Amino acid sequence: MIAEPKALIGFAGPRVIEQTVREKLPEGFQRAEFLLQKGAIDMIVDRRRLRDELAQLLALLQKQPADAVA
Repeated sequence: MIAEPKALIGFAGPRVIEQTVREKLPEGFQRAEFLLQKGAIDMIVDRRRLRDELAQLLALLQKQPADAVA
C-alpha cells in the first residue's frame, strides 16, 4: 500500500474512535507515517513522485527497465 505524506487513513476519524473506545489515541494515529512505522502501509510517496515510483514498481514486477513502462 502506498500513501501520501501526512495522509489520514481510516474509515472513522480519530475523534470518533476516541469517543468509542474512551481512550486517548497515540500521536499521529491513522496518519501515513504512523501506519508505516506499524507496518500497515509499505511506503510514503509525495504525489509529484507517484507516477515515477509506480513505474519503477511495475517495471520491477514485470522485470523490465523502468523507462519501458513510463
